[in-house]
Amino acid sequence: MSDLNKLGLAEARDALRKGETTSVALTEACLSEIDGAGALNAFVHNTPDLALEQAKAADARMSADAPSLNGLPLGIKDLFCTKGVASQAASRILEGFKPQYESTVTQNLFDAGAVMLGKLNMDEFAMGSSNETSVYGDAVNPWKIDDRKLTPGGSSGGSAAAVAADLCLAATGTDTGGSIRQPAALTGITGIKPTYGRCSRWGIIAFASSLDQAGPMTKSVRDAAIMLEAMCGHDPKDSTSVDLAVPDFEAALTGDIKGKKIGIPREYRMDGMPQEIEDLWAKGREMMQDAGAELVDISLPHTKYALPTYYVIAPAEASSNLARYDGVRFGHRAKLDQGDGITEMYEKTRAEGFGDEVQRRVMVGTYVLSAGFYDAYYNRARKVRTLIKKDFEDVFAQGIDGILTPATPSAAFGLGEMADADPVQMYLNDVFTVTVNLAGLPGISVPAGLDANGLPLGLQLIGRPWEESDLLNLAYALEDRAGFVAKPSKWW
Repeated sequence: MSDLNKLGLAEARDALRKGETTSVALTEACLSEIDGAGALNAFVHNTPDLALEQAKAADARMSADAPSLNGLPLGIKDLFCTKGVASQAASRILEGFKPQYESTVTQNLFDAGAVMLGKLNMDEFAMGSSNETSVYGDAVNPWKIDDRKLTPGGSSGGSAAAVAADLCLAATGTDTGGSIRQPAALTGITGIKPTYGRCSRWGIIAFASSLDQAGPMTKSVRDAAIMLEAMCGHDPKDSTSVDLAVPDFEAALTGDIKGKKIGIPREYRMDGMPQEIEDLWAKGREMMQDAGAELVDISLPHTKYALPTYYVIAPAEASSNLARYDGVRFGHRAKLDQGDGITEMYEKTRAEGFGDEVQRRVMVGTYVLSAGFYDAYYNRARKVRTLIKKDFEDVFAQGIDGILTPATPSAAFGLGEMADADPVQMYLNDVFTVTVNLAGLPGISVPAGLDANGLPLGLQLIGRPWEESDLLNLAYALEDRAGFVAKPSKWW
């Protein structure tokens, strides 16, 4: 078989089980592609020796009843701690950090037989929507329409670029305010954020603990179902991990959504929304109706408060979580002048170790948590978050099975184009996605079309809590109707 790296998880799994190829051949095809894709800056810590060792072990145990991901090569976002392999969260402050433990999600993937090709680029500490805050430099979108380099989205930009460019069969991502779904939409791939608590957060470097959730970034909805099942499971090491049986997500993909009620929230018709996004959303509604679903106009009245609420709660939690990076226990420590004490060490280390965006969010978070402002900002944001969650609960109580919205307010933009803009302009990229994190719901982005310039656009489906099976089936029907098969032309 040729072009092995272009296979999806389901195709590669079936080919392996039939003996049509080997894990070593698949892995070598991906490693070769990674070597030639330096221009994308997607992989930042390569692990070819480990990958081939895992591939050989997978080939040795290959059988019809081998684990679900046996022998399938994946990329791992640099936010996941991987034993003995650099895990930096794309930050200088974690330079040289090699954990002596494995995150629960990556351990689950390895237990399912997966092969790790290396670690993927991302925004520093997952803070960003364009992958421009990384200590490794920008990740680059494999889609290109002119001489500009385009963003792959963020924070899981390296994961999105690697999957879209066929450097790996699939990749892990994390989503705090849209960091799986937004880059998936901008690169023409599928990305699902499961219900909060479905995947363990243990061993994933924390940004905002009540919002962070891991998920797969894949070439199809079926692949997302296969990989998500392997990633999930109860973990006593994570107090927010829910002890629920993990369904067979792939078995749920029947494509039959007749009679399902799909909510169309009126509040997502934003002022100034590009016509192309509005048109795509209208096409999505037609596709769902064509598949037999019933469309229902719904209201999520507190949506307009979602972004300000998110940008109070997430920085507040980041400020607390990042206090541990002090130059004492691990990672970077600044060189000190004679006479410097511990306060100067903290100050210099954090000033050198954290990039501008991380410093900005830590300062905002510290401010909203400070005496005198705690009630005015943080407590008020928590109350609004409860109202946003109740909006969704009320809608689902009316019998709505899923909600269809745009995934992003635009197609991919050029790297550097927002560098001098007000940071709030960048934050607006998360306008359609943050509500899902605030409410702890599952959401999926499915590629659904191209804009006038030929860049991919995605649609988002939001599901009921813990009902990823139904959500994936709705996405499967949408994917089938959209028939999106476009791929970026290779220029790198």
